[in-house]
Amino acid sequence: MYRDVVDLREFYRTSLGQVALRQLRQRIRSFWPDLTGQSLLGLGYATPYLRPFLGEAERAIALMPATQGVVFWPKEGPGLVALAEEWSLPFDDLTFDRVMIVHGLEATERSRQMLREVWRVLAGGGRLLIVAANRSGLWSRTERTPFGHGSPYSTTQLNLMLRDNLFVPERSAKALFIPPVSSRFLLSTAPAWERLGQSWFSTFAGVTMVEATKQIYAMTGPEPASARMRLGFARPVPEVKGARRERAAAARQFNAAHFNLTEDGKNVAGVTVGRGAWRRIAETPEEIDAPTSPIKIASRSRTAP
Repeated sequence: MYRDVVDLREFYRTSLGQVALRQLRQRIRSFWPDLTGQSLLGLGYATPYLRPFLGEAERAIALMPATQGVVFWPKEGPGLVALAEEWSLPFDDLTFDRVMIVHGLEATERSRQMLREVWRVLAGGGRLLIVAANRSGLWSRTERTPFGHGSPYSTTQLNLMLRDNLFVPERSAKALFIPPVSSRFLLSTAPAWERLGQSWFSTFAGVTMVEATKQIYAMTGPEPASARMRLGFARPVPEVKGARRERAAAARQFNAAHFNLTEDGKNVAGVTVGRGAWRRIAETPEEIDAPTSPIKIASRSRTAP
């Protein structure tokens, strides 16, 4: 569940929030040093991190989830923020060159649909940057900050999630090594904590960041006509001239050899076979041992007229 947008805004007004914002902005800049002429979308509560790109990117827009709420941004100039469901973005396909998710993935209940929508609006060759609370960090273990709410992630979990949703993870980083306390003295040493953390204890970082590119599959050319599978239907074979007479003669020979029938249709007892089919006239309706023969036994004997 998303935190209220007012709580998020108030956190970034505190001294701890300002330190976190400053450290994360530096890490984001290391990923995207120059966005001149590119369009940028911030998803979740990304407005504090979009401000450095306002005068640089061609277009920078923030979209906040409906369950979180929205505040006007920026204070100067026209509004650049919208309110919508994170799993149904109100943008056309291939609209943005960069997408940044901050305070969004941890709280959503539809992470798969959210990432698929990001894939849809991201242009070919575009890049996605996810900023999420680190599962093994101190910031995810306290509810004093927005990073302590929702579901934190490890770098491995983010990489697997991105691959499952048609993204290719490119690089990752960690940030916020300072403990989440409000001590002014400790906050003043935040740069030193960041330097030491990057070298010695990156596992305990407060935030993990992963950049990924949009995966696009190559289209193959059409298969040759000879390689395509075709459905075949049985066609009637034209009967050869005279084949019917040959089959009738073969049947007469078969009956004469197996059932003692003469060419005129009578058996040795002088009984005429019924019209339309060759039948053996026997005294008893016993079945003849001829499994390949279509001839049936008459149910009762007849006398010649």
